[in-house]
Amino acid sequence: MADKNVSREEWAAKIAALDDPRSAARSRKTPITVERIVQTALELVKAEGFDALTMRRVATVLQTGAASLYAHVRNKAALDDLLIGELSSRVTLPTPEPARWKAQIIEVCGQLRDHYLEYPGISRAALGAMPSSLDTLRISEGMLAILLAGGVPPRSAAWVADAAVLYVSAYSFEASLRRSPTENADGRALDRTELIERFRMLPPDRFPNTVTHASELTSGEGHERFDFTLELLLRGVDPSAA
Repeated sequence: MADKNVSREEWAAKIAALDDPRSAARSRKTPITVERIVQTALELVKAEGFDALTMRRVATVLQTGAASLYAHVRNKAALDDLLIGELSSRVTLPTPEPARWKAQIIEVCGQLRDHYLEYPGISRAALGAMPSSLDTLRISEGMLAILLAGGVPPRSAAWVADAAVLYVSAYSFEASLRRSPTENADGRALDRTELIERFRMLPPDRFPNTVTHASELTSGEGHERFDFTLELLLRGVDPSAA
């Protein structure tokens, strides 16, 4: 039965709204969830970089108000933690093999690096933050298992796992800066050839080693430096080298 408190005009408007496509779209609007917020945030970072990510920007893409997001995610720091947790969950952790412990650590770090690099600058969220996501802690747990299986003493294993994750974050962040470097005064980004030339322009009497070894200072293809640094770190705790 029709509500007696509703006028005929209001009743007619309700009936007309049944065929209004805008009204139908509103009724079918996908609800806001933590998963949607995280995926939208990742898409924004992938397209525009981490600096472009704000709660308000995510809310705009989701066609809602920022207050709707805060009902699901406490603040930007909590969102950052969720994003790092999501990327960490995509890393496949191997079953520890004592004979391959170094290769397995480098493999896990490489996976995490690649996920970070897919979203420019996002690894900055992992630097200096205390992880509260179980997906993030899963990485350190997996690395600890690999290191301990390789015979690395517990304290050394704990410190190496921490240092490795920190290095991955810093390397990925620095790499993201190189992908969209700040322009110089002349409007050009420095490439390796240009950097070598600038090093060689330095006065040799004041910078003898930089001038002489300009090629070595700028060398390394792909992720060669990444692998070199991790191997160097792991070599320091290798039980077989003691």
